[in-house]
Amino acid sequence: MSERLINKVVLVTGGGSGIGEAICMQFSNNGAVVVVSDVNEHSAEKVACTIRNNGGKATALKLDVSCEDNWDVVIAQIKIQQGKLDVLVNNAGIGLPGNVEDQSMEDWQLTEKINVHGVFLGMQKSIAMMKVNGGGNIINISSIDGLVGDAMAIAYNASKGSVRLMTKSAALHCAKKQYGIRVNSVHPGYILTPLVQEQMLEAEPAWRDEYIEQKVSRVPMGQMGQPDDIAHGCVYLASDEAKYVTGAEIVIDGGFTAT
Repeated sequence: MSERLINKVVLVTGGGSGIGEAICMQFSNNGAVVVVSDVNEHSAEKVACTIRNNGGKATALKLDVSCEDNWDVVIAQIKIQQGKLDVLVNNAGIGLPGNVEDQSMEDWQLTEKINVHGVFLGMQKSIAMMKVNGGGNIINISSIDGLVGDAMAIAYNASKGSVRLMTKSAALHCAKKQYGIRVNSVHPGYILTPLVQEQMLEAEPAWRDEYIEQKVSRVPMGQMGQPDDIAHGCVYLASDEAKYVTGAEIVIDGGFTAT
């Protein structure tokens, strides 16, 4: 086990599956005490149990990131159980397809509620705790869709672009106040999570072929990324090795946005 994050208390939202699960596991592998949160409490507990069975330290908490009361409860529980919060990873999010003409207002509002309001609330509640405990850092999971447009992702584009600039605003605020809190965003490209694998297996061949042609074939490195690729980037940002990094956007996309 590495000690890059030894004894750091880390809260990961959406930690019950996919990229969030990989982040939890890698943080634990590097010595962190992990608080796995997810709207699906069973999934969060399953990940926390795996960490404990592997010799790590982890607890699970239910968290609907769009609900301010939920955030207050979770932060209060962390204060009681751990006494501090060193790192927040705002990972929870959704993506509902739709273009500017057919995206429903219901899907638009739900996307913004989770992807934007959830990140804002997480930063606000965590900063209030971190600034009185000597600092900390926040990692917001955005997307390459926060950097470039996708005709079929109007709501997702808007939400992830918001995460990118909210990150910079919060980073500047914390630096100006000298809180000792760093705030950065991570922008994953096309990542082969278990959910994506399942969707591709169940999809019609025509859809699968189109997805590969439109997305995967355009990645210069020629393949989709793995959840651990994102997790390792987060470990770096959470570690003291990144002590001079704030307001940055770390792109992990196999070169997709470089073209």
